Amino acid sequence: MTTTKKRGISRRSLLKGSAAAAGLAAGSGAITGFPTIWAQNPITLRQFGTGVSALNAIAEKCKEDLGITLEMTAMDSDAAAQRAVTQPDSYDIADIEYWICKKVFPAGVMQPMDVSKIKYFDKIVPLFVTGKLKPDSVIAQGTAPHTVGFVESAESTTFAKEPTNWMTLIPTIYNADTLGIRPDLVGRPIKNWKDILDPAFKGKTSILNIPSIGIMDAAMIAESAGIIKYADKGNMTKAEIDTTIDFLIKTKQEGQFRAFWKTFDESVNLMASGEVVIQSMWSPAVAAVRSKGIPCVYQPLEEGYRAWGGGLGIAKHVSGATLDAAYEYINWYLSGWVGAYLNRQGYYSAAMETAKAFMSEDEWGYWVDGKPAKGDILSPDGKVMEKAGAVRDGGSFEARMGAVACWNSVMDEDRYMVRRWNEFIAA
Repeated sequence: MTTTKKRGISRRSLLKGSAAAAGLAAGSGAITGFPTIWAQNPITLRQFGTGVSALNAIAEKCKEDLGITLEMTAMDSDAAAQRAVTQPDSYDIADIEYWICKKVFPAGVMQPMDVSKIKYFDKIVPLFVTGKLKPDSVIAQGTAPHTVGFVESAESTTFAKEPTNWMTLIPTIYNADTLGIRPDLVGRPIKNWKDILDPAFKGKTSILNIPSIGIMDAAMIAESAGIIKYADKGNMTKAEIDTTIDFLIKTKQEGQFRAFWKTFDESVNLMASGEVVIQSMWSPAVAAVRSKGIPCVYQPLEEGYRAWGGGLGIAKHVSGATLDAAYEYINWYLSGWVGAYLNRQGYYSAAMETAKAFMSEDEWGYWVDGKPAKGDILSPDGKVMEKAGAVRDGGSFEARMGAVACWNSVMDEDRYMVRRWNEFIAA
């Protein structure tokens, strides 16, 4: 991951002022030894977010390493967006996706974070800073994280066009999503997003029912099928939204879809039962089906992936010792243990370099470099996920994140899109 390191050093020069270099001495400077003062002065951080990263193991390890108690609440993406804005005093840490940040941060309920207090800022992959995995990468459509990742000042709620010393979220987790398939039941190679429309799969397909994400899967399918060519899938015009939703309603009325899932568990059950053979899926859901001994593949597709990313933000009201604890928790999150835990689930860590130190050479080779596993690959809880010789679906980190076509998104016409999406679900 030397490219990340080189980018990291040069990214420092993007920051405004020299506070970044010296800042670690100030503010939440209790980063040197775990556990720290929090064991003597107990602090509880109330965190909410989606089930993707509201993981008990992280809370337990945080308590062990820092002495900080994490109270985690898991909810679906739409509920998370609503809570962030309407109940800002009910949480200290918002564990949200970047498209949700676009809805939430302008409401003034969260505080910009001082980059000089982020110990591992230099280790953050450049996707979240410049929008590019490599210097020659093309920035994907949609709400790319770097476009909502920075604001101009400590008081600002307006997103900055360039990296600054103030971040909206500290990135933690992300992935490139595609269609999951049951290779034993589809009966043929799957190469394109439009394959979900094959009449052979009638009544055995599914997409997810979270409007801001589902519409992006629908766009990938519609464009793949030649129904429409979008100017920007992540920011459709009303006419483009109408074309997309009308296509979805027609497809639904023809009986192509079996269901529309909202939760991780629903997607696992649909696939494991064989009720569905091809659907929108998340990487760990595919792993969960496989851990039951059922074949399931996260299928790379010619048009590329739909990506998403999440991060940790701090509520506006947080101050004093609680704010110091929040910064220490966020720094700990990027320090490697959590990153390795997330990588082992098929997600990616925002600070890949620190995560590497907490993974075996074989684990790193399988999950990140796309190499065949030398031994069995274990899940975070120690179950065998893959046998020796297995190669990760989609290959290496650079192959997957380098083939992102669009990011989960909030459009200018978001309200209209959600209204039309709900018409589709009700149709």
